[in-house]
Amino acid sequence: MAASTGLLYVGFNQDHGCFACGTDSGFRIYNCDPFKQTFRRDFLNGGIGIVEMLFRCNILALVGGGNNPRYPPNKVMIWDDHQNRCIGELSFRSEVKAVKLRRDRVVVVLEYKVYVYNFADLRMLHHFETISNPKGLCSLSPSSSTCVLACPGLQKGHLRVELFDIRRPTLIAAHESALSCLALNLDGTRLATASERGTLIRVWDSHSGAPLHELRRGAEAAEIQSLAFDFEALWLPPSSDHRTL
Repeated sequence: MAASTGLLYVGFNQDHGCFACGTDSGFRIYNCDPFKQTFRRDFLNGGIGIVEMLFRCNILALVGGGNNPRYPPNKVMIWDDHQNRCIGELSFRSEVKAVKLRRDRVVVVLEYKVYVYNFADLRMLHHFETISNPKGLCSLSPSSSTCVLACPGLQKGHLRVELFDIRRPTLIAAHESALSCLALNLDGTRLATASERGTLIRVWDSHSGAPLHELRRGAEAAEIQSLAFDFEALWLPPSSDHRTL
């Protein structure tokens, strides 16, 4: 990309039908199939480091990024693109590492904390402490029938799974080394994890914490950069810094 539109962020929406890119001059939305740019918003004064979509609607969560951030990196701006303005904001004492949306929740990830808000009025509902989480690892089930959140726990390689519908957490000692990637399936019943070693991917029952599968990616260490279930949780493709899928 040209220097004036340096890429800062790429993230899929909840049904993986499109994805958003944050650049040093705004953001862009692309449809996956057929592949095409469907929308772009350019700002004159700064970059967007996080663009979290809410399915395909006009509401997005934006966080400033790059050398000249459009917004402070410790703020989440709720952007209504029909109105071409921010309709809400959340401020924190440290840099926002990730944002996850569903129709009834906003989840904000900091290095040592995760905050959960009601979407309608941005009222805080929960907050959890985590081990250092510089990657902003977090997964939120998008299904309207269940509400499940997974994030790092308080110890290296451990997970906290919040089952909001039954108001009970599940704690999982997933790996001996630090977590590198995690992903819930659509309804939040399955959780896939990888550690910094990147040789094994483990799949867990998110409600009981029981191990279901252990999948070997390879013998050599690698950084797992993404994990994603398909809609029926039959496929789980990981990608790594070895340029393999």
